[in-house]
Amino acid sequence: MRDLGEFDLIVVGGGVNGVGVARDAIGRGLSVLLCEKDDLAEGTSSRSGKLVHGGLRYLEYYEFRLVREALIEREVLLRAAPHIVWPMRFVLPHSPEQRPAWMIRVGLFLYDHLGGRKMLPPTRTLDLASAPEGRPIRKSFKRAFEYSDCWVDDARLVVLNAVDIRERGGTVLTRTPLISARRARDSWTVELREARRGEILTARGKALVNAAGPWVEDVLRRAGRNVESRVRLVKGSHIVTRKFWDGEQAYLLQHDDKRVIFVNPYEGDLALIGTTDIPFDGQAEDARITEEEIEYLLAIVARYFENAPKVDDVLHAFSGVRPLYDDKAANPSAVTRDYVFDIDAPKDSAPILSIFGGKITTYRKLAEHALEKLAPFFPHMAGPWTHAATLPGGNFASADFSRFVAELRRSRPWLPSDVSLGYARRYGRRIDQLLDGANSLRDLGRHFGASFYEREASFLADNEWAMTAEDILERRTKHGLHLTASQREAFEAWFKSMSKELAS
Repeated sequence: MRDLGEFDLIVVGGGVNGVGVARDAIGRGLSVLLCEKDDLAEGTSSRSGKLVHGGLRYLEYYEFRLVREALIEREVLLRAAPHIVWPMRFVLPHSPEQRPAWMIRVGLFLYDHLGGRKMLPPTRTLDLASAPEGRPIRKSFKRAFEYSDCWVDDARLVVLNAVDIRERGGTVLTRTPLISARRARDSWTVELREARRGEILTARGKALVNAAGPWVEDVLRRAGRNVESRVRLVKGSHIVTRKFWDGEQAYLLQHDDKRVIFVNPYEGDLALIGTTDIPFDGQAEDARITEEEIEYLLAIVARYFENAPKVDDVLHAFSGVRPLYDDKAANPSAVTRDYVFDIDAPKDSAPILSIFGGKITTYRKLAEHALEKLAPFFPHMAGPWTHAATLPGGNFASADFSRFVAELRRSRPWLPSDVSLGYARRYGRRIDQLLDGANSLRDLGRHFGASFYEREASFLADNEWAMTAEDILERRTKHGLHLTASQREAFEAWFKSMSKELAS
């Protein structure tokens, strides 16, 4: 058994909410330990629709506070991480059977003005017969509305927060599940298990934050708390196909059940289609897409697109479980996406703060609000700071990613354009650390296929907690989507061999 020492804050959960709280806390002067039972972002936080958005459809459920906060955060994140967050235009073909045009106009007017939009272009109306965005759309749809939101690499958002935690002096432990937490009068003592070696670790904290997402109730039980079910699990599934339209725009499609799905450009030549909303019972890690979900998504796309993909065109699929706060809504799509805190702090004892719900777009604001709840226990804690801070690699002049890419290509002309763009997107200004000492393509080491080289894999293992081939291929990068089966097998064998070498 190894003692890790004492901390102000112990955070359980390495998804976006956990790393957001831990990063904010350490920047306010608190000492922080974060533990995650699997890989960073392995659960819900890497299985999202990859959007930083206000949530246009939430206006129908009168979630005005949530939408306004999300719209404001959209531009905060765009400035903080312009390498992994970027603007995208969304085309909403008008289908009068679902919602009248006046309702959509009112919703988009609110969407344009609720959050004080500054960096993104406003809504406009499109004539689908003449606009290039209408070419792939069936002729029965005459007009559309085009509006702005943003794309995000969700898993990298989590990892970059974790990198910032470490760079500011915090401790981040992955594959280290919580075994138990015991409350004394003024502190928590946690027992953890380092999964790879089986070593038992202990630590003490003045406060405990439960940011375990779908496993929030499990953590409460391990902390000896009485658990009243407050989490509603909803499964959302996505499919990936080849891109079947020209242009960089995405599409928002209405269905006759009043739901909407996104059809987004993905990884260059691919399309990401989703999501479903299905009540889920069981273990979150066991969630898988069903044939019915695939057919549901493809049917909506086929209603709008002339050359829609078929079942055989589906290249990849993934499912995530959203841990929503149970507000007793009958329709899963109507369950609030807002976040709720529960703080258990009997008089003169150490608190445990549990987080229910939330969404990627508002994770930073959620963290600020969580620390407001904990402020009475840390009277010397500094104030909010993340609203004006960049994430690692995101410190571009005027958040101008295009200028950064142009500078990169001038300074390193030997890098193939697809490689340089991929590095710029994933690492931003951290590319200098990745490419330290490299002056030619040969210096990047073994080529595994597509734009994937040995140096990047080693960098991720050394600097970003990547411990398996899947950590690299699925979360730190999306190279897994672009490798053949044999190329993937070759990389997995190489990584396993490298990991054994390092372990010995």
